[in-house]
Amino acid sequence: MTRYPSRQNLPRAQLLAERAFATFDRFLHIEAVSGIVLLIAAAFALIWANSPLAPTYHALWHTPLSIGLGNLVFAQSLHFWINDALMTIFFLVVGMEIRREIHEGALSSPRQAALPLAAAVGGVAVPTLIYLLLNMGPDSRHGWAVPTATDIAFAVGVLALLGRSIPGNVRVFLLALAIIDDIVAVLIIAFFYSGGLDYSGFAVAAGGILIVLSLQQIGVGSAYAYVVPGAIIWGGLLMTGAHPTLAGVVLGLVTPVLPVRMRERPLDMVSRIAQDLLGREGNEATKDTARLAEPLRQLRLAQREMLPPVVRVQTALHPWVAFGIMPLFALANAGVSLSGIDLSADNPRWIMVGVALALVLGKPLGVVGLSWIMVRLGFCRLPPGVSWEGIVLIGLLAGIGFTMSIFIAMLAFDDESLLGAAKLGVLLGSLMAALLGLVWGAVYAKQLRAKCPPAGAVRPLSTRTDS
Repeated sequence: MTRYPSRQNLPRAQLLAERAFATFDRFLHIEAVSGIVLLIAAAFALIWANSPLAPTYHALWHTPLSIGLGNLVFAQSLHFWINDALMTIFFLVVGMEIRREIHEGALSSPRQAALPLAAAVGGVAVPTLIYLLLNMGPDSRHGWAVPTATDIAFAVGVLALLGRSIPGNVRVFLLALAIIDDIVAVLIIAFFYSGGLDYSGFAVAAGGILIVLSLQQIGVGSAYAYVVPGAIIWGGLLMTGAHPTLAGVVLGLVTPVLPVRMRERPLDMVSRIAQDLLGREGNEATKDTARLAEPLRQLRLAQREMLPPVVRVQTALHPWVAFGIMPLFALANAGVSLSGIDLSADNPRWIMVGVALALVLGKPLGVVGLSWIMVRLGFCRLPPGVSWEGIVLIGLLAGIGFTMSIFIAMLAFDDESLLGAAKLGVLLGSLMAALLGLVWGAVYAKQLRAKCPPAGAVRPLSTRTDS
């Protein structure tokens, strides 16, 4: 009979390692941490691009990287692989977030989604108007969409820094608004920032989607099986001239929200196999690896299908996106060379000012203003526990554009000086929006704590007397 050591008999080094890994895992799931890592990556890129080592910064991202088989070779710069390939995984997570919210979240019913939808529309329209009022020239107005996006990771991370005093529905509202913002950003990229389209590529992309749907129909639940058809969709969109990262959104939106249909419930299967294995304990059968292979395979299958694919894949990808892809994107794109931007020229100066003002001022004005109109007219109601102070906080945090705004800026401007000015506007506007959000959030949290003191706290006695 195989004997397994009890936890008390485990080596001290192993116990310490287990505790360290558990702490590290909890650390990775703290929402504020990913925002901090993103901020550090952006700051490092900005310092590097304006240091004596600036040539190495630009040379690194222009390093060619190729993949090929025989005579078929596809070579692109490292910058391309980050922005057009790795960011597809970021958009895949965005697509799955949208899919989940439509299925069972804040966007699952028109009544629930109405106010965040109105707030998001205001948060897109007003920044656009502010930007265009300052940038009507033919070269600069193409960046109108840069300040319309919200960075979910940064915004939710800043909100998490404010602690648990902030009502949970404020976070839900912010998430819903940011996700709708992402939908709008994806549509903007598809319709306004995709060049002349080669429609033959859509046939390739459609073939990839057909393979994905066919695999789902026959019950293939392994995420690895969808890598090749996902690559076909990506290649098809690249051929069309549309941005290939939209392939991630497409895959995310078609990811099933229900587990694969099985003859036996996954939990029942786990229970049955566990009982079977327990019955073999002490027998020679437990030493026969060939006989154990099938029940262990079924156990892995049941374990996998206990969560729907949209949850399972998103959970698996989240740490890689939050702590790998997004910081790498920031490192590759936030390195704005200040010496290369001529702010004395009208176009770069007003692009920078327009983007920053649209994020800091336009976002909260649009979010709060249209929300107030919809509530005032009786079309919507504020969610339970969310006051107008909370809506103002959401509006300020929605001004953190960062990742998606920089991404759109790179599609909007070919001129390096104009692109640098737009990126600088995004960095300044997002930083100011984050700081204003933290200050307002701290005041708001203090007011909430004063109204609802912690359990056990003694309220001061009123000295007022009624006649």
